[in-house]
Amino acid sequence: MSRIKILLAEDDADDIEMFSTFLTGRDDVSLFAFAENGLELMETLTVIKEPAALPDIILLDQNMPKQNGLQTLKLLKEHLIYSSIPVFIYSTYADNALHERGVQAGAIQVFSKPYTMQGYTEMLERMLSVISKSSFDKNIQ
Repeated sequence: MSRIKILLAEDDADDIEMFSTFLTGRDDVSLFAFAENGLELMETLTVIKEPAALPDIILLDQNMPKQNGLQTLKLLKEHLIYSSIPVFIYSTYADNALHERGVQAGAIQVFSKPYTMQGYTEMLERMLSVISKSSFDKNIQ
């Protein structure tokens, strides 16, 4: 089984630590180095030359300095190479307005930031189910 590659843009050290701790020991997921904002995320992607090395999932924190989640999502969806990567947004303040704007801009889903390991498990399982469904859909075409 190949590992699902996740690229996370997150500026909060506590949230990065929680995410890293949660994924420790999972053999189905690998993480890119964290990007502290959307600009860093875009820079990380531009140095990847092989399409197979691109992330399978991008998770964006909405409230980041320099370039927030929605701004970064817009750039990703405008870029031919990155537009097919499933993108999720999460935020401490994930209200209905952010959810609607995120989905309209191309996010698969907008999550409220989890605060427990159970919350991280549920969020990750939802993200992974998108990858599983996408792989299944490709195999039946």
